Amino acid sequence: MPSSTSPDQGENLETCVLRFSDLDIKDTSLISSSSSLKAELHVNTKKKYAFAKKKAFALFVKTKEVPAPSFECKEKWWKCCQQLFTDQTSIHRHVAIQHADEICHQTASVLKQPTVTLSSSKSLKSEDRRNPLIEYLTRNHDMSAWLPDISCFSSNELISGQDSDKGEVLLYYCYRDLKDPHWVCAWQTALCQHLHLTGKVRIATEGINGTVGGSKLATRLYVEVMLSCPLFKDYLCKDDFKTSEGGACCFPELRVGVFEEIVPMGISPNEISYKKPGIHLSPGEFHKEVKKFLSQANQEQNDTILVDCRNFYESKIGRFQGCLAPDIRKFSYFPSYVDKNLELFREKRVLMYCTGGIRCERGSAYLKAKGVCKEVFQLKGGIHKYLEEFPDGFYKGKLFVFDERYALSYNSDIVSECSYCGAPWDQYKLCSTPQCRQLVLTCPACQGQGFTACCVTCQEKENRPASNSPAQNSFKEECECTARRARIPSEPSPQVQLPGSPEPGPDVGEDGLRLCEPHRQHFSKPSQR
Repeated sequence: MPSSTSPDQGENLETCVLRFSDLDIKDTSLISSSSSLKAELHVNTKKKYAFAKKKAFALFVKTKEVPAPSFECKEKWWKCCQQLFTDQTSIHRHVAIQHADEICHQTASVLKQPTVTLSSSKSLKSEDRRNPLIEYLTRNHDMSAWLPDISCFSSNELISGQDSDKGEVLLYYCYRDLKDPHWVCAWQTALCQHLHLTGKVRIATEGINGTVGGSKLATRLYVEVMLSCPLFKDYLCKDDFKTSEGGACCFPELRVGVFEEIVPMGISPNEISYKKPGIHLSPGEFHKEVKKFLSQANQEQNDTILVDCRNFYESKIGRFQGCLAPDIRKFSYFPSYVDKNLELFREKRVLMYCTGGIRCERGSAYLKAKGVCKEVFQLKGGIHKYLEEFPDGFYKGKLFVFDERYALSYNSDIVSECSYCGAPWDQYKLCSTPQCRQLVLTCPACQGQGFTACCVTCQEKENRPASNSPAQNSFKEECECTARRARIPSEPSPQVQLPGSPEPGPDVGEDGLRLCEPHRQHFSKPSQR
């Protein structure tokens, strides 16, 4: 399998750019979202637009390459959106129709690359010109200078071990001011393609947030590059990277983009900054605080509250004992939840946690800004780091992750139940209706009886003839399950919600995943094991 090509290798890319024998990439009807971008470009830049779009398209397709079976004459196939493509025509058409927005975004990044350094250097202040880091960045804008040397490794070495039992998934974030997130975006795209990594990387002026998967060799090289990069070496350490078993197979593709926030809370970083978070507690310190909190759980005057900052479908299958798990479907609803239930936090010591720690950085800053809490603490490294140190501690159940694994298991506790029969069960599956993205908890016995859809409506849709219309396959259909939950819930009283409280209802969550519970209406109690 050919090695990946970085976005700066324009000369060599001409041979890599796909031959559009029966698909005209200039057809704006296929990539309509690019028209608005093209209209805004400077007249001189428009001349470069066609090549930039072809370059972006070729790079995107190249990230989908997988080795073809040995009995095939072809060297490679392509895998995208959980579909396998055996010829260039089909993968080209799929990408042009289904991934127009990504191509548009990467085209913009390609166009920015030659001008990034020039525009940045012109706007530098006098004090910045004396900054060795800034000078280094402005001189070394060539992406190849920022990529690791893999000449001593074969492509097979980088690719082998990408399966879930041999590969690895990295989870990390770094809050630090970035003057040029678009340059970082282009570099990260090239770096991940260079190492055959898949996953998601969000970049903003406030920092970077990434989850990538690949072979253990590839992830090791990625960490080494990040720790040696002048932009991040003073802000990141090896312990900031959380690892778990997985690989490139855990993600359908690579997505790298520039956003306003590296975690979507829905509030501008200029209003609520990561620079004013809660007090960070190590897993050991957090464990002691939770132990103290639980020992006082039966006392009327408990001044501490333990808050899960994640979405309801995450806390449903795993959570800390005695926590308050907000019935919200997106982290962007958390500020409104705090505002609506502010009395819950008044004069309280708040212990906050999330998957890897990133949501607590801004969530704790928002809560502190309200000025009602005694103190706000957050778990450094999140549940990931806590479970590495305390697999049988106070966190019970599985850890939800936003990839095709759905969850990681560190202990044998099951805290959720089958949606249909109520049996202990915590393994998510997608609703069996193709147009639905609901997450369903249905045990093997109920699956055997045909209970695989999230609701009656979806069960009926499943029995209808399939449609080939793009609109019918856009995964944006609303299910009747989503209509009956409150967007921002109100807690019944300013008391800690213990396990056994009403379970959150169904709705759509981050990454388009939803969870539906059509029959059961209460949390099961944590298993006593």
